[in-house]
Amino acid sequence: MRRSYKFLMRPTAHQQAALAACLDDHRALYNAALEERREAYRRSRVSIRYGDQSAQLKAIRAGDPDHARWSFSSQQATLRRLDKAFRAFFDRVKAGRTPGFPRFKGRDWFDTVEWPKDGDGCRWDSQPEHPTTTYVRLQGVGHVRVHRHRPVRGRVKTISVKREGSRWYVILSCDDVPAEILPATGAVVGVDMGVASFLTTSDGEQVGNPRHLAAVAGELAAAQQDLARKKRGSKRRRKAVARVAALHGKVRRQRLDSAHKSALMLVADYDVIAHEALQVTNMTKRAAPKPDGAGGFMPNRAAAKSGLNKSILDAGWGVFLTILSHKAESAGRELIAVNPANTSRTCARCGHCAKENRATQAEFRCRACGHAAHADVNAAINILRAGLALREAAAA
Repeated sequence: MRRSYKFLMRPTAHQQAALAACLDDHRALYNAALEERREAYRRSRVSIRYGDQSAQLKAIRAGDPDHARWSFSSQQATLRRLDKAFRAFFDRVKAGRTPGFPRFKGRDWFDTVEWPKDGDGCRWDSQPEHPTTTYVRLQGVGHVRVHRHRPVRGRVKTISVKREGSRWYVILSCDDVPAEILPATGAVVGVDMGVASFLTTSDGEQVGNPRHLAAVAGELAAAQQDLARKKRGSKRRRKAVARVAALHGKVRRQRLDSAHKSALMLVADYDVIAHEALQVTNMTKRAAPKPDGAGGFMPNRAAAKSGLNKSILDAGWGVFLTILSHKAESAGRELIAVNPANTSRTCARCGHCAKENRATQAEFRCRACGHAAHADVNAAINILRAGLALREAAAA
């Protein structure tokens, strides 16, 4: 399998300055390459491609010692990143979707540099004579200490450095990572995702929704208000931006930690896991306006929909399902995605489906047979049955 490992870096003040300079120079290269493509097509209808721009790198490095101090391969990777953005743009045009032409990158919109091969301008675990400390060597930066909190398995393929606020991370993409197959348990489960409870299993277990963003909403609002009062371009505004980014980063890390723990719990206890095939992007769209025919609009409960969207995104369903799929693959577990339509309205005992079966948000009471249960547990049982039916159909 191919897996990624993300570790916090511990650069010195000098290394932090070098990393920032590396990021700025790669951003300048990206923007210059984008400008060349735009102007060549605008003036002469000539398309500049990756091969053309990569061939110019040698001359650019010869004429500018600042560019030459960075890895040639990492600069090629930045040009490939731009080429990938253009390919995606043309694919969207052909598919009839909103194109989204590649944009110039400001300082806050370019945060990653990639080295496409371990040993070419970079080296993971560069000083093995230090058995208790791990270093990564980056050309132009030096040997940077890394907080490696878990072992790296497989063969390191690419190395990336990413800036998140005031933190620096190294990301390893590894090939041939061995699977860690867990012993069979013989148990199967259905999982219902929710907002009141983060997830509910068909066995009746519930994991509470930690609401990480709501927990810091007041502090975040105060930091954003303070940011709005600062003058653009000032040093104080940069500090205020850093405070807001730090709060968002904290929430993001907490959400990831909760998702990893919940996914690990399911993978450790069950051989087959059925879950809803949620389309989170579609579920969190804004409420469509309702014209009243007289030049105005009818009430569409946009405020309530906005609050629900925020709660769904704060729960992090998409992040959790991605992590669950990776852990299930590594552990040898079977994951089944089920169409969630009517799973919360169908009686798990008699199969009667009606909107009125949901007596309240948390209570399910069937109008046909009188079966009463927790609404999320009832839905999880339906999800499990639908998943097992799909499994049997695929095996037939």
